[in-house]
Amino acid sequence: MLRHVAAGIDGSPEGLAAAHWAAREAMRRGTALRLVHAWERQPRPAPSVPADMSQRSWAEDMLAQASDSMRAAHTGLQVITHSVADAPVRALLAAAEEADLLVLGSHGISGVAGFLTGSVSQRVVARSPRPVVLVRAGECTADEHFSAVDGISPDEIPETPYRDVVLGLDTARPCDELIEFAFDAARRRATPLRVVHAFSPPPAYAAIDRLAPENGPELLAEHERAVVATLRPWCEKFPEVAVTETVAEGRAAGELIHAAAGAALLVVGRRVRETRLGTHLGAVAHAVLHHAPCPVAVVPHA
Repeated sequence: MLRHVAAGIDGSPEGLAAAHWAAREAMRRGTALRLVHAWERQPRPAPSVPADMSQRSWAEDMLAQASDSMRAAHTGLQVITHSVADAPVRALLAAAEEADLLVLGSHGISGVAGFLTGSVSQRVVARSPRPVVLVRAGECTADEHFSAVDGISPDEIPETPYRDVVLGLDTARPCDELIEFAFDAARRRATPLRVVHAFSPPPAYAAIDRLAPENGPELLAEHERAVVATLRPWCEKFPEVAVTETVAEGRAAGELIHAAAGAALLVVGRRVRETRLGTHLGAVAHAVLHHAPCPVAVVPHA
């Protein structure tokens, strides 16, 4: 199949925001955009379906309108549509298998709980074999860029610089797929990559001597060296990407949520593993998906 970025849409504002973000990403990657909508056969159509239309007809009409909107807003973009009668989670996971990237919408963001992720998006992110980006409702081109002079929209001046890309890095278990995704995202946007690494001091019972105040700077320097060593081959592979590192003692989720303010994209990893309860996101990914103020890319890795 033709290389593409896929977006799951359902006729909602958040689905449309995800589709537009996916369209911009497809343009950056030079690939097609595939709009995917899943609908389940029901005795009665959903309340959102007009009385004079079937579920299938409404789905096809909605996809056609979304496709026209994408082509009008993104000149030269190739758009493919796919309507499937299947459970949403199963359909979106199948779409992810064939895509370079899957983009989903979020219900929005509030001061208390950032992304109000639904059960479908959470289950897809937790099980997807490909990176998934979650986009909040209302996200637009201007949110990816710094403010243009005199309030001119980035749509009018495409060269308006992108905001930074932020990567959450665990030096104890670095992952090539995760790091490469973040460097590539920064390269495509010609913007700096901010790498955030947070650590906790060793337990008192295991390293009492290292908890002494005078050893604090040594522990910090040790983690800083680990970050530099982990990133060195990637900085050589992507010499055009300017990289800054932030190493801090604290909780990773909190540091990443703070760093995501004013960012174009936050990139975190999801370790692929099965538990008694099935697949899961992990504490850090779960926290940033609910509280980060910018789009979040979750990259699966071994």
